[in-house]
Amino acid sequence: MNELTLYYLAAMSLMLVGFMGLVWKRNLIKMVLAFTLIDTGAHLFLVALGYLPGATAPIVDDAGMFAQAQSLMVRQGAVVDPVVQALVLTAIVIGVGVTALMLSYVVRIYARRGTLDIAELRRLKW
Repeated sequence: MNELTLYYLAAMSLMLVGFMGLVWKRNLIKMVLAFTLIDTGAHLFLVALGYLPGATAPIVDDAGMFAQAQSLMVRQGAVVDPVVQALVLTAIVIGVGVTALMLSYVVRIYARRGTLDIAELRRLKW
């Protein structure tokens, strides 16, 4: 099993555990934690998609990385794609904000209703 397959398996298992937590748990805090696991698994999956074996970070520090001495074009496969890394970094920041918002909703629900059980909250709906 190579390194890339291990990343894919870890990402899929994180997302699977998160989905199981969303479906089977009734506590709102556990559901927020399960959502965070899904989010982390998606981040790991995206990073694994952008991974190239033997490639380096997109920082040019060696003149040998250039395809031709006259141009500034880098040889294909010499560096990883920085767009995926920027996308994942943005998604992490958005995920932290969404998690904070969900936890603030959970705190307000507990202050108002006195319970975190989703079954009890459904009974109070109408």
